[in-house]
Amino acid sequence: MTRLNQIIAIAQTKKREAQAAWTETFRNVQKAPLISGITKTYSPKDELGDQLPPEFTKVQITTTGALAQLRLDLSKMFNVVAELDEANTVARGNVTVDGVTVLADVPVTTLMFLEKQLVDVHTFVTKLPLLDPSEDWSLDPTTGVYKSTSKQSTRTAKVPKNHVLAIATEKHPAQVQMFTEDVIVGTWTTTKFSGAMPAPEKALLLAKVSKLQEAVKFAREEANMTTVPEGVDLSTPVFNYLLGS
Repeated sequence: MTRLNQIIAIAQTKKREAQAAWTETFRNVQKAPLISGITKTYSPKDELGDQLPPEFTKVQITTTGALAQLRLDLSKMFNVVAELDEANTVARGNVTVDGVTVLADVPVTTLMFLEKQLVDVHTFVTKLPLLDPSEDWSLDPTTGVYKSTSKQSTRTAKVPKNHVLAIATEKHPAQVQMFTEDVIVGTWTTTKFSGAMPAPEKALLLAKVSKLQEAVKFAREEANMTTVPEGVDLSTPVFNYLLGS
């Protein structure tokens, strides 16, 4: 009794072997020296003439033989692939997370697809930006984004002022030095907004993705334990039609 995971293990090897074998046959059948032969004998004009040995080149490859070899090379691969595809039509598994069935009776090919896609989903979630931990955030229901606690800061302006160095007298004018002083003229109220994600929420999402990835892998392994239908023969009808029985 053969299981799907066993067929999967040998399918690629059978494909490579068949590809290599029939590629060699394909190349050889196009080589004129291998598919051609000749016989040459020499007869001198009279008994005194030179006696030359005959020349002979044997046909090494025939189209009939090449087609027979093609059938031999491809037959095992055809049947293994047919068995694999036949099993894939019945192999199914359940995706279960924490005792809850998320997906039921999923075909193994779909599970393989889902497994690859979840790798990308995990990468995507890993790269999601986080809210700045130095701020206090709350979700604003009106905008759907996070809003920080408002902070105030003052705005200053330089105001020119005079400093009297010497009071004016009858003989001398006052000595005055002008300078500027920073004076508060207003207040800034700053509120930040962000579309990033809180760290706990991201950690929870990553944990869910990881659990789902693990569940899909288990489901795929379950599906791959499906028994492969025996006696699948794709090659015989194909080559009987092409080449005759």
